[in-house]
Amino acid sequence: MADSTIDFSTYTPVNHLWPAFVELLGSEKAQQAVRQALDLQGMSGNAGSLPVLFVETCGLALAHTDLVREQTGLNSHGYRMVLLLSRRELEVQLLQDTL
Repeated sequence: MADSTIDFSTYTPVNHLWPAFVELLGSEKAQQAVRQALDLQGMSGNAGSLPVLFVETCGLALAHTDLVREQTGLNSHGYRMVLLLSRRELEVQLLQDTL
């Protein structure tokens, strides 16, 4: 996994990215984007990585869980976790998929 070029410390943890994402794309497409992020984690990730879903583009990346925790305070160690990230608003939200 390549080193992250995102400085997560400049992002604010929020609780409204998921509802806004669902409103923008619709429930089915938003859930599909989360499933694709989890698929990326399953194919290319490891126990120390976290899938990142960019809300503006539905782009995907992997980040180190320790880096996310150090820079945001969010504990992303867990099962089926996805980090929603808005580059435009400089906000992040940690989701745990329960499907």
